[in-house]
Amino acid sequence: MITAQEKALRTYFGYEGFRPGQQEVIEKVITSTNTLAVMPTGGGKSICYQIPGLTLDGTAIIISPLISLMKDQVDSLLALGIAATFINSSLTNAEHDQRMTDIAAGRYKFVYVAPERFESTAFVSLIKSLTIALVAFDEAHCISQWGHDFRPSYRSIVPNLKRLTNIPVVMALTATATEAVITDIQELLHIDNDHVINTGFARDNLAFHIVKGKDRATYIRAFLEEHPDESGIIYTATRKQADALYEQLSKRGIRVAKYHAGMTELDRKRAQAAFIHDEMPVMIATNAFGMGIDKSNVRYVIHYAMPMNIESYYQEAGRAGRDGEASDCILLFSPQDIQLQKFLIEQSLMDEQAKQQEYRKLQAMVNYCHTQGCLSTFILDYFNDTHSQPHCGRCSNCVEKLEKEDITEEAQMILSCVKRMGERFGVSMTAKVLKGSKDKKVQEFNLHKISTYGLLSAYTEKDLTERIHFLVAEQLLATEEGKFPTLKLNQNSVDVLKGIRTVEMYTAPIPTGEEDDYYKDLFESLRALRKEIADEKNVPPYVLFSDATLKELSRYFPATREDMLEIKGVGEKKYDQYGEAFLHVIQSWRAENPEARTRVKISGSTPAPKPRNQQEDGPSHLASYKLFQSGKSIKDIAVIRDMKPMTIENHLFKAFQDGYPIAWNIFFNEEEEATILAAREEITDPKLKPLKEALPDSYDYTKIRAVLAKNGVLEM
Repeated sequence: MITAQEKALRTYFGYEGFRPGQQEVIEKVITSTNTLAVMPTGGGKSICYQIPGLTLDGTAIIISPLISLMKDQVDSLLALGIAATFINSSLTNAEHDQRMTDIAAGRYKFVYVAPERFESTAFVSLIKSLTIALVAFDEAHCISQWGHDFRPSYRSIVPNLKRLTNIPVVMALTATATEAVITDIQELLHIDNDHVINTGFARDNLAFHIVKGKDRATYIRAFLEEHPDESGIIYTATRKQADALYEQLSKRGIRVAKYHAGMTELDRKRAQAAFIHDEMPVMIATNAFGMGIDKSNVRYVIHYAMPMNIESYYQEAGRAGRDGEASDCILLFSPQDIQLQKFLIEQSLMDEQAKQQEYRKLQAMVNYCHTQGCLSTFILDYFNDTHSQPHCGRCSNCVEKLEKEDITEEAQMILSCVKRMGERFGVSMTAKVLKGSKDKKVQEFNLHKISTYGLLSAYTEKDLTERIHFLVAEQLLATEEGKFPTLKLNQNSVDVLKGIRTVEMYTAPIPTGEEDDYYKDLFESLRALRKEIADEKNVPPYVLFSDATLKELSRYFPATREDMLEIKGVGEKKYDQYGEAFLHVIQSWRAENPEARTRVKISGSTPAPKPRNQQEDGPSHLASYKLFQSGKSIKDIAVIRDMKPMTIENHLFKAFQDGYPIAWNIFFNEEEEATILAAREEITDPKLKPLKEALPDSYDYTKIRAVLAKNGVLEM
């Protein structure tokens, strides 16, 4: 026999069954058991309070930290014909008073409120007079002093709630919570261990990628050109970065919006509305944007710089793929990011203990950027999430490890140097000593006299820094926590030094485009209809149907009401409102494409996304250029295209001659360019070999050829 909760799930939300954990949470809540739900973003947390709120008597009070989150949730419920509203500072006095009157009259099933409302005597008096179904803390990590986004106003609600006698049950929901945060929430809300439902943090539709050593602006421009119609978020570390990137992309005719705390409230609202309603596909923002954004069709999240901690990163990256479709999470890493985050911690108003905690979290974030293990596994391990698979098979460290390099000997030299430096210095100083730097501080500490000084002089300091960070990330070298972490040997270090353990590094590719497993022209027609209806109703397009639902419609071509109700995300309420219009578009498309065949559907499942492949179009040199602009190295492109690296270099330089831009700072800096051009003026034979012999050993042929190509004097 179907339960009231299952009927509500099918009728309103169009799902045949609950996702893992949802039913268990719902059953506890409807039996008035205080409950904590820890589920990944996109795992269906809102269903856990919406279903009880629909089936229990009274009004459900949802405490939400962000105005944007409230509006999105209310819009979605209203589109389903469910009475819902919000109370926050965005309302006029007249709107506020009218909604308070309507709440008192019991006209709403759901009321979303900001935490500050509980400081209002009038609001608390109103709550006392109502029949309450439940109280839910959304984004509950904000309640914990150990949470990455702790808000004192959120925590201060708890004493006020305890004084109310008409609250039958309290529930808390979050996607990112360490064990310390979970324990803190339990203590505050009196939730027993048996009533914590933790379904884990894994997001199987997300592919994580670390990109290093690339010009960030160039990489982003190339990525957006590859994904022109997809919705995405680019997070920056500062307002200045957001403004600069917005200007660069806007000048190139790319449709982008921006959002940060330095803008007026009106401008922020306009930018958010343009993004939510699919009028601007790309949002450039600081972390002031996005925690509560319920936009389901975000296909990628790019971090322009490294965030301060893994909790923040996973929360922000988790904006991608809420509809369950394959999506990319890309972090553009630069060593300077570490110093910026240290500066932000140091300038904060936190006490010393809290700062030390943030430095520990920052070190974990740095380790993530340098690990060569599975990126998804690293994140799950951070949250102490048990998982059966050691590799996700999707991230940049799992996919096509193109080249394996044994660096055991270099690792032994690095570890030996750390030991001889007394385990008193950090990454930067260790790299300088190994390089043989004449830096003043190296001299001051007499580090130029130790036996490991200059031992790896053939490497650049940047290469050495990368290897040291890698050893730390792989726990082959330890750090002492703090603002300036010093390097320490551990047992793994000893094993490497003794030759018991070998050390290997890999190179990995950058994400490429996805091959479609649905009919894209039909999908675009359905998306256009969705936008038209959404504009008429003044709601975000994804409120009607998610991208995942439109793709299913574009795979299986439902012909009747019954067929369409079999599609994930199409419930009776939505079909009654929009279904006929979408069926008409599908039928028209089928008439024009009689040869199109539906995919075989296995009940209750969606086909897995196909592997990502690179398509070659046009001249060969432009195919190489396209790969290079997407972030791949010359070495990677040579492997992919089965060509020599020098051939790929020639392709890039030919593309430049054809008018395509190249970020030359990837190959050389201004000083190196001047040195090469000056040396060329001095030699009588302008060929490459005499020029190479006239330059320092660190000037390789690639650098020299790049300078000559830029200046139009390379013979090809």
